[in-house]
Amino acid sequence: MYLGIDLGTSAVKLLLLSPEQQVLAEASITLTVQRPQSLWSEQEPEAWWHAVQAGIEELCKQHSLAQVKGIGLSGQMHGATLLDAQQQVLRPAILWNDGRSNTECEFLERQIPNARQITGNLAMPGFTAPKLLWLQREEPALFEKVDKVLLPKDFLRLQLSGEMVSEMSDAAGTLWLDVEKRDWSNVMLSATGLSRHHMPRLIEGTESSGLLLPELAKRWGINGQPLIAGGAGDNAAGAVGIGAIQPGSAFLSLGTSGVYFVVTPSFLPAPEQGAHAFCHCLPRTWHQMGVILSAASCLSWLSQMIGRKEADLLNALQQDPVLTGAPLFLPYLSGERTPHNDSQAQGVFFGLNHNHDARHLTQAVLEGVSCAFADCQQVLVEAGAEIGEVSLIGGGARSHTWGQILATMLQRPLIRHSGTELGAAFGAARLGLVAAEGGDPVSICSRPPIAGVLEPQPELFENYQNLLMRYRRLYPALQEEFQRKHN
Repeated sequence: MYLGIDLGTSAVKLLLLSPEQQVLAEASITLTVQRPQSLWSEQEPEAWWHAVQAGIEELCKQHSLAQVKGIGLSGQMHGATLLDAQQQVLRPAILWNDGRSNTECEFLERQIPNARQITGNLAMPGFTAPKLLWLQREEPALFEKVDKVLLPKDFLRLQLSGEMVSEMSDAAGTLWLDVEKRDWSNVMLSATGLSRHHMPRLIEGTESSGLLLPELAKRWGINGQPLIAGGAGDNAAGAVGIGAIQPGSAFLSLGTSGVYFVVTPSFLPAPEQGAHAFCHCLPRTWHQMGVILSAASCLSWLSQMIGRKEADLLNALQQDPVLTGAPLFLPYLSGERTPHNDSQAQGVFFGLNHNHDARHLTQAVLEGVSCAFADCQQVLVEAGAEIGEVSLIGGGARSHTWGQILATMLQRPLIRHSGTELGAAFGAARLGLVAAEGGDPVSICSRPPIAGVLEPQPELFENYQNLLMRYRRLYPALQEEFQRKHN
């Protein structure tokens, strides 16, 4: 059997996989995010480890773990987990959706003019390197104590195995990796006052990073010491889970954040409009990615704000659709990456009137997030991505209404697969299987069965193209005001 662990922002998800890739047990343990100041987003690394232990205890109640042979790890990317020389956590981890280090990003790009060519990406506040520059400036005494910087899932690896290891897909999101060479960049590390000493060892996602500690194997009733795979960042793990491992394969993830992911056969950087070029978790494979910082979380926010369940809002809209007249919504509740790279952008409802009700606001949110994905698609195509079949995954993918809006806005079919709700944890378990058994990733990481295809609605093309043009005019009109709000 094979164990997959996915450290998300809102929960740790775990599953147990049979050799035939049947799910034998699942668990999910909720996490919370702390926002002590405007633009800040933090979590306690110890809370991640407590959640993993609670999740494994839950799995043990459902199924014996005795025959676990491989463990795969997946996790939220970019988070700065800071350890001292005694491997003690120095402060709460600074997360991927933290926006405090905008000034440091500007400094980094001025200091290293070819940073984009090395890393394949713009310097953005979400990435790890500028967080360390912020720490050096704002918390210098603590910065001096930093001995290792680990990404979130790699902190879990340390607890599980005692090994400090990362892999290419997650490391590519730090701004410290030479993404084409798949190795740490001495130039980028030096620019943030660090060296290779501060970094974990690098491997590929399908390789072994070490073994589960004997005391943990004994506690959880596991025979022997399972191998722990390199694993993947959450998006690369999601790609493995739905079989997006060949060039042209793509998926759209409608989770807390939103991701448009396309596999590429080589390193194809195009950072100017916020497209990411990262390593995939499989050897000699890369991917491009457009990212929006708030996707399904926008609907969660609306649900909490008006005091109605998300399912009720979606059901009301499905039963009585709003065809025209909804306000415009900019989904920039945590700033935005693609295409604006603007941590100070704000969420906006534009065009409200007395006739608008909860249905109109729900429609506006679904359409606004879909417009943001259309921006991502345009950036990726202009960057040279050849997009083939596109799968739809993530919690928001359960909504047929939202999926239909997305397919129409993007003017392409979206494929829904059976079991996609398993997400990155399923991909992580697959990587555990590959690492433990040495199998062929192409055959092991096949596409799951197709549950349905969401086709675009041609009769709405013109309406949605007009909506998209209005949407794209709104951000430039408000950009100066967004900046003023924070100055």
